[in-house]
Amino acid sequence: MLAKQNNPVIRRHLLWEYDWDKIEFSQLATVVIERVIERGTPAEWLEIVAFYGIDKISAVAEKSTRLDAKHKNFTRIYLQSDFINDPQRHRSHSS
Repeated sequence: MLAKQNNPVIRRHLLWEYDWDKIEFSQLATVVIERVIERGTPAEWLEIVAFYGIDKISAVAEKSTRLDAKHKNFTRIYLQSDFINDPQRHRSHSS
């Protein structure tokens, strides 16, 4: 299992309209998760899994009015995949 961390390490432009130095990632969970689902890299997916957990990401995706069916289905499949669940894969594919 991935360790909990202070803040997810994601690209600033995913949250371009927010003041980066004042973002409360816990309070902005829905926005952060939706943005990473839509435009995130595999490394950013790992970051949000480590920060929010699979259950939170699944719940946000399921309830989201922003995400389309394609993104919701992808999220469901990706969170069950070895890309998220295999610690060996994290080490060999991180950049």
